[in-house]
Order: sequence, then structure tokens, then C-alpha cells
Amino acid sequence: MTYGTSSAAASAASAASGWPGALGHPFFQHALLAGTAIAAAAGLVGYFLVLRAQVFTGDALSHVAFTGALAALALGYDPRLGLFAATIAVALLLGGLGRRGRADDVAIGGIFSWILGLGVFFLTLYTTSRSAANGGAGVNVLFGSIFGMSGGQARRAALVAAGICAAVVVIARPLLFASVDEKVAAARGVPVRLLGYVFLLLAGACAAEATQAVGSLLLLGLLAAPAGAAQRLTDRPYRALALSACLAVTEMWTGLGLSYAVPEVPPSFGILTAATAAYAATYIRVPRPRTSRAAA
Repeated sequence: MTYGTSSAAASAASAASGWPGALGHPFFQHALLAGTAIAAAAGLVGYFLVLRAQVFTGDALSHVAFTGALAALALGYDPRLGLFAATIAVALLLGGLGRRGRADDVAIGGIFSWILGLGVFFLTLYTTSRSAANGGAGVNVLFGSIFGMSGGQARRAALVAAGICAAVVVIARPLLFASVDEKVAAARGVPVRLLGYVFLLLAGACAAEATQAVGSLLLLGLLAAPAGAAQRLTDRPYRALALSACLAVTEMWTGLGLSYAVPEVPPSFGILTAATAAYAATYIRVPRPRTSRAAA
């Protein structure tokens, strides 16, 4: 993750060539590659977060991502190391404190507050000791820096996100069973607790990876909004799972395109604007055409 690169400057430089030339810019290609894979992973993981009523867990992980990245920066390490170490470790901790691998809301609330306070500590430590070398890193952790990714970083992000997608697809069937009816799934021999831990591990990894696209503050929107919209559009679980991923990818593309066309719009804002608009659109009721009694 490149925290020192200004995405606004890159967008401003590209806007002069017009929208059709977007794909000709390496920074946009990198953002599109990483963003597509990250959005697909967020859509798949987010669907199960919504289905399992664990959205609060996703919110907590977004703050853990902030703390982990700042801890790594303050100690002089790669922020990605802090992101993955913190989110995965805390996700598994939450699973251990809950029932059958599901995080408990009371435990989440306690750890949430402690992690947020720890983040303030590392922010203070970073700004007073190391911010001279990279003053914008803290802001990029909060709001993302997808236009600042290099080719190598984009490829690594895409590979990690693709791995998360593959893992979710592999466990989707038993995880769906355990999510819908936990007791019956356990009686049928489904390893409910183990699945809960595996899912939380994937959620932690997804939160770490998505932070570089939309930032830790806006991470929850990318996880929850597409999944919420998909659940409102269909009650078929596999169709909703696929739809959640498709919506997330479409919203990612829309946000990147909006940010490219209007350089003043940060990519994270464009992505979350598209996600919010899509979710809000599911509440619009389309009137059905009336049929005559004779036709009926």
C-alpha cells in the first residue's frame, strides 16, 4: 500500500485526457485490477456478515484495521503487516469470546472501545515520531489510497482477494446451512464452530485488504451495502450471494469512474456513494401494471 502518493493529484493529471483515456493510465489500471477483486471479496464476505447478523463485527474490524495499520507505521513496519495481523487476530479473538465461533455483541463492544483507544495512542505516537517521513499516511489509512497503488501492490491485492473469494465459495454451502439453522447443522455433523472461525478469519483478511480501497472509516459500507441490497432483491441465497458480489464490483467501477471524471471526488467517496445509491434504490416500489378482470 503506497501511503505517500496523492490520489487527487493523479486524478487531476488524468482528467485532462478525458474519460475514454482512463484505461490508458497505469494508476487507473492498477486501481481497477485491485478494486475489482477487493469488491468481489467484500461482496461475498459481506453477504454472510449480513445473513449471520454480524455487521457489528465488520464495523469493529474496520476500526481494528485503522489501529493495526497505525501500529505498524508507528513501529516502522509495512502498514499491510499491521492490517492483516490485527484484523485476523482480533477476528479470531471475537470468535473465541462468542458462541460457536460467532462474535458476541457485548465482547465486540468492549474490544471495540479498547481497540479504538489503542488506535488513538498509535496515531499520537506516529504523528510525533515518524510523520515527517510520510505525513499523509494516517489520512490514507482512514480514507483509502487506491489510486496510489503500484503494479506490484495491485497484483498482490488482487491475488489475496481472489484467494478470499475462492475460500468463501468453497465453504459457502455448509456456512449457509450453519447460518440459517445452526442447531440443525450441528446435529447433521456440520463443524459449526470451526466454520465460524474460518469465516471470521476470511472477514478479517477481507477487512485488511479492503482498507486500501475505501479506508478503514468507510470499510463497513463496502461490506454491508451491496449485501443488504442483494438480500432485498432476492430471497434465494446463492443468487443473493452472487448478486452481492456483482453489485460490489459495479459500485467499485462506478466510484473509480466518477473519481476519474471529477478529480475533486475522492475514490472512496465515489464508491460509497454508488453503494448507498444502489441500496436506497431497493426501497423504491415499482408499480405493477393493472390487469383487467377479463384478462385475469
